[in-house]
Amino acid sequence: MKRKIIATTLTALSLLIFSGCSSKEVTIQNKQPEKYEVLGKATGTGSGSLAAFGTAYYFIPLGLNDRTERAYADAIRSVPGATGLINVTYSEDWFWWVIGTNRTVTVTGDAIREIK
Repeated sequence: MKRKIIATTLTALSLLIFSGCSSKEVTIQNKQPEKYEVLGKATGTGSGSLAAFGTAYYFIPLGLNDRTERAYADAIRSVPGATGLINVTYSEDWFWWVIGTNRTVTVTGDAIREIK
């Protein structure tokens, strides 16, 4: 009986430890239109955090999964009239705070406007 309890407990802990969060794949740069005008450089950022109650394991995502999409949208908004980006670059920085980590994505590229 004692072995069964230990085995069940170890199985439950293993499932908890090895389970994790995930998000869907994100396309950062959309297909560029055939005709477009380059408006200038664009930069945008998006941040998210992984937090927990204690510093051993961080498991609570706070705005983490869509930070790349927010950074891309922020970059487009940074140039008036822009509808997309080309020549996109992506970088990510992080820092530790007492109950978690913060991750900031920066998306840069050339802002474009489609010509019809």
